[in-house]
Amino acid sequence: MAKEVLDTNWLLLYIPVYIYGIWDSYRSSVDMNKVYLLADRENAKFNSYTIHAIEINYLDKRRPLMAVVWSIFTPGLGQLYIHRVITAIFTMGFMIAFVYFSNVLVTIHLLFVGELAQANQVIDPQWFMFIPSHFGFAIYDSYVNTVENNKLFESEQRNFLKDRYQQYRVKLPCK
Repeated sequence: MAKEVLDTNWLLLYIPVYIYGIWDSYRSSVDMNKVYLLADRENAKFNSYTIHAIEINYLDKRRPLMAVVWSIFTPGLGQLYIHRVITAIFTMGFMIAFVYFSNVLVTIHLLFVGELAQANQVIDPQWFMFIPSHFGFAIYDSYVNTVENNKLFESEQRNFLKDRYQQYRVKLPCK
């Protein structure tokens, strides 16, 4: 069925973009892991609160399950929940494009009315095939980033408490 839907005019663009996406994700992950190990060993400081023109971003503890639920409801809302505004805008924008060009809302309406034959004619499978992977991306991205932000929050909290309060430890006499 996938062969019937794929446009052969675009086939040579599908493969390089797919391979590049896999390679770049791997390369970025390896680089970020190296940076994390160096920063963790040096106990590096990081911003826990930033204000930009687009967003006010602060580090706080979030529930990963809630990010997943929001992403299931609408891709991009999980990213908004964890304050990743730019990613949320792109995720929602692409979802709107996929839904619009695939005619999935019209198809759902026709299915509810009982017009199965017309629903099959209306849907554009080439655009519809993007939707499941887009949902998968949004759910995975919001979950993983929520978990990692929570780890960052706990690290920041640990460092804050060490810097502010550990120096005032009271030494108890030994019995």
